[in-house]
Amino acid sequence: MAILSEVKKLGQQIWLDNLSRSLVKSGELAKMLEQGVCGVTSNPAIFQKAFSGDDLYAPEIDALKKQGKSAKEIYETLAIADVQAACDVCRPEFDQSGGKTGFVSLEVSPELSRDAAGTIAEAKRLHAAINRPNVMIKVPATNEGLVALTELIISGINVNLTLLFSRAQTLKAYTAYTTGLHKRLEAGGDINHIHVVASFFISRIDNALDTTLPEHLQGKIAIALAKAAYHDWQEYFSTPEFKELAAKGANKISLLWASTGVKNPDYSNTLYVDSLIGEDTVNTVPDATLKAFMEHGTAASTLTQNTEQALAQIAEAEKLGVAFETLATRLQNDGLTQFEEAFAKLLAPLI
Repeated sequence: MAILSEVKKLGQQIWLDNLSRSLVKSGELAKMLEQGVCGVTSNPAIFQKAFSGDDLYAPEIDALKKQGKSAKEIYETLAIADVQAACDVCRPEFDQSGGKTGFVSLEVSPELSRDAAGTIAEAKRLHAAINRPNVMIKVPATNEGLVALTELIISGINVNLTLLFSRAQTLKAYTAYTTGLHKRLEAGGDINHIHVVASFFISRIDNALDTTLPEHLQGKIAIALAKAAYHDWQEYFSTPEFKELAAKGANKISLLWASTGVKNPDYSNTLYVDSLIGEDTVNTVPDATLKAFMEHGTAASTLTQNTEQALAQIAEAEKLGVAFETLATRLQNDGLTQFEEAFAKLLAPLI
């Protein structure tokens, strides 16, 4: 409990990367909030695991099938109810922070990742159906997703932009966000309640690169990229152009570290939490990583430490042939495929 409070004082929110009906109804999520967790993220893989392993869903699934609901309608009915319930549990955190923490994310259908208009329409529909001020609609950071981000900001909707793997992808997200803010202001809209997180994936980068790198760079590049991306973030949101928007109520995007469960058993199971603590950031962690961090993690402002060394590690990896933008595109596509497969697996028993 104490360590999460310390992290919060350092400016970082810890979110839980998990959601299920039992988690909410048992009071476990509320307990986690009391211990210092500040929000919740979900994705198709998380809901697939929840639906298949949580007995609380079975009666409602049966009832919805008897009503003739399609598999996607059943999924949305269940997921929307879960997100609403989680939003309600997180609402005191949201209110106490003045609307800056206590968010819950729900993702648009992975089938829409290359469909800007479809993403916009579904995001607006889900946002209206959930009808909670602390919901974030999760949108993948494809080119089409960035178009959707701008339109959703114009509509005043909070967004979790997901599947970011490079500095260039992240900078494009900032531009799409500020474009939306300008257009909303031009239309006479209020922008001070709009919040966006940019989900930068960590462990998948090391997992993809470690076997190709010398030992002294293994387990280092993902953290180095995160530190470089944070440096970019500091520069972008301290420009006169953004300060002008901030004076009109704009909030900075928060970098969110995703995929922070360690995949390599040789690494500390808190590596991607301990190493990435910094102001105005979020780390969304699976249950096991949260437990490990609370047991033996370290709360310290590490994100701005050794930035020059991080940049040197990135430069060395590039000299060794790592093409980071090519890698980022591949990892983003792989992530989309994984979510599509999880979504199909989720829907299959609901047919």
